Amino acid sequence: MPLPHLNWNDVPPTDCHNGAVTVGNFDGVHLGHVSLIEALRVAAQSATCPAFVVTFDPHPLLLLAPERFQPPLNTPDDRAAYLMEAGADNVVMLRTTPELLRLTPDAFFERILRDGFKAKAIVEGFNFRFGQDRAGDNQTLARLCREAGMAFVQVPPLQLDGAPVSSSRIRNALTEGDVTGAARLMGRAYRLWGDVGVGKRRGRTLGFPTANLERIQTLVPGDGVYAVAVELEGRSWSGAANVGPNPTFGEQERKLEVHLLDFDGDLYGRKLGVTFVKRLRGTRSFADPDGLIRQLQIDITQVRTIVAEEHK
Repeated sequence: MPLPHLNWNDVPPTDCHNGAVTVGNFDGVHLGHVSLIEALRVAAQSATCPAFVVTFDPHPLLLLAPERFQPPLNTPDDRAAYLMEAGADNVVMLRTTPELLRLTPDAFFERILRDGFKAKAIVEGFNFRFGQDRAGDNQTLARLCREAGMAFVQVPPLQLDGAPVSSSRIRNALTEGDVTGAARLMGRAYRLWGDVGVGKRRGRTLGFPTANLERIQTLVPGDGVYAVAVELEGRSWSGAANVGPNPTFGEQERKLEVHLLDFDGDLYGRKLGVTFVKRLRGTRSFADPDGLIRQLQIDITQVRTIVAEEHK
């Protein structure tokens, strides 16, 4: 499990000292990040020390340029869990504050990495920037490591389909509803979390009760109907999710509603994890409720096949 959030000037716990360290946002924890963690483990083995990841919450852009900030691709808890699965021995969350963002590159290195974590080695991606105004780069970092007697490793980009794997590629794929393409870049299907709120209860009258998800902290994929796997308190259910408006009933509000197959119970106020397995179709208007019901029956049949195949 990740450590509690630390301020930049907090002393890290002693079990996070004397390791190989990588620093970054790691939004999406994609295949490029996994290759970075693999290089981190190699550096840790060479130095006979643990492998640590230092990341930030919230994303620095939320403070630096909130008008440009977009919803992240993972919750902090999921991000930490995925980084641990990739091979990190521990994940440290630094609380993003104006004071942290004002540290010069030299001060960030000296006060956090050298004196705080007492790092033995630093491993970073090819485009790493750090310090106030992102003034520090890998050339800066290599110099600082050399002066401090630390090893430094720069990891090249991971290419897939002729372009580097990146968080922006994943974001673009999800925004277009291409959850399959996003999964290829991440090495796993995309998951988000939300709390079940009270909707219009129209799905129940149609025979397909839905959970209306609220307080979603991460990116919601583009409009459409999806086959999903739903996590509820440690159990998994197949489901059909609708993202977008409900034009059949003249509703233009963009929502995420999920129908859990073969589930019978009250979901209000509970937290659901929704993993997007495949996009089935776009959102469209039907002439009447009966037309919508017939399409939902087709959707449910597809969901049973797709999710069962994915999780067999």
